[in-house]
Amino acid sequence: MEAVRSGSIASRRQVTDQAILLAILGRQPERVLDLGCGEGWLLRALESRGIEAVGVDGDRTLVESAKAAGSAQVHLASYAQLIGAEVEIGRDYSLICANFALLHQDIIPLLSALAPRLAHDGALLIQTLHPWSAAAGNYQDGWRVESFAGFEGNWAPMPWYFRTLSSWLAALDMAGFNLCTLQEPQHPQSPVPQSLLLIAQPK
Repeated sequence: MEAVRSGSIASRRQVTDQAILLAILGRQPERVLDLGCGEGWLLRALESRGIEAVGVDGDRTLVESAKAAGSAQVHLASYAQLIGAEVEIGRDYSLICANFALLHQDIIPLLSALAPRLAHDGALLIQTLHPWSAAAGNYQDGWRVESFAGFEGNWAPMPWYFRTLSSWLAALDMAGFNLCTLQEPQHPQSPVPQSLLLIAQPK
């Protein structure tokens, strides 16, 4: 939480934070849902630009931190609760964003459950680790562990599910979305893209 707020993660500070923000602003949304909003940095960035931003996260500490930092519309809900429609998070969103928030294996039920919450012509925006830069010589779907080696501070290892580019596209298709745009944000001094950014709309 503090690493995100202080900007100590270089790739986020230099590339991916700006990439997700520019992608959102480029669509000129009126209302945005930040899925897995964490401590709320993106909510605050959007609200400061006059965009209604609603957050949802499954971690109570992060939700409380987002609210304490000034984001009023933040819901506490797990992905399972969202799939089961157990928590009301609103609808008619111009954009639903998942910024490094889809780290589990079966994302299709969640994406399918979110589609009806989009307004007409609304879109889903996903930013994730770029499969080619994150493959580490093993380009096939499967669980990996992020050790956060090289990052400042004390980080606990985190499991996450790696999927290839074709698997991302297949997941969107099976969840009822058509891909509209694919971007590969990259630092000018890096030989590989820092992230994969997907924009999709319901079929």
